[in-house]
Amino acid sequence: MKQLEAIAEALLVLSTAILIANLPHPSATAAKPSAALQPQTIPAAAPTTKTSPAPAVKPQPKTATAEPPLDAHTRTIVVSLEDRRLALIEDGQLKKVYTVAVGKDSTPSPTGTFTIVRRVANPTYYHDGKIIPPGRGNPVGTRWMGLSKPGYGIHGTNAPKSIGKAASHGCIRMSQPDLEDLFTQVRSGDTVEILGMRNQETAALFGTPIVPATANTPSETVLAQAAPQPATQPDATSTAAVSAVTPAAVALAQ
Repeated sequence: MKQLEAIAEALLVLSTAILIANLPHPSATAAKPSAALQPQTIPAAAPTTKTSPAPAVKPQPKTATAEPPLDAHTRTIVVSLEDRRLALIEDGQLKKVYTVAVGKDSTPSPTGTFTIVRRVANPTYYHDGKIIPPGRGNPVGTRWMGLSKPGYGIHGTNAPKSIGKAASHGCIRMSQPDLEDLFTQVRSGDTVEILGMRNQETAALFGTPIVPATANTPSETVLAQAAPQPATQPDATSTAAVSAVTPAAVALAQ
């Protein structure tokens, strides 16, 4: 019995020794540095692109006119100086006729074919060192349509009673309502024909010119044409008729 206990005790001691022998010795194991002592790898910063601030938008000068978008229509403005009328033709069709003022004898309007090169709303007037801002006293009114002939254009007026007369310095004047109406319908690049004499085109556009009436002109003209030529001594009635007609007929001839 004692022998069995001794054997068991010996086996226990042996197994303990084997277990101890298999354990790693503290001195044989290199101490691992703690995470706190390990060198930290700092990731390289991504290259940054130097961005300059967005440029400030330079305020653009406020143009008096925003040019309307181009369109496919073909427009022609026809001005008859003798009729003192302006016609707007679009795609070969007459759209509207306006009464205008034209250049006076000392400063006649130019004749020929031009184009509109500039459209300005509420223009400032410059002439001989004089500057007049937009407003009621502005000589060119509220709109300006400059022609390809420098210094000339279609514009308004601060003298509305001049419309229908030869009164301008060569430009084509319009009343303010007509001017602003025309302004909305035309574009830069549109053709402008200024005709100095009536022709078939103006007759078709504006009709037969109106001859200024004078007192009793129609009846006197008829009497002058119908007055009989006396073969013998005229009676009192025919003499009175001829004497009444003759001054008028001479006046008409002059």
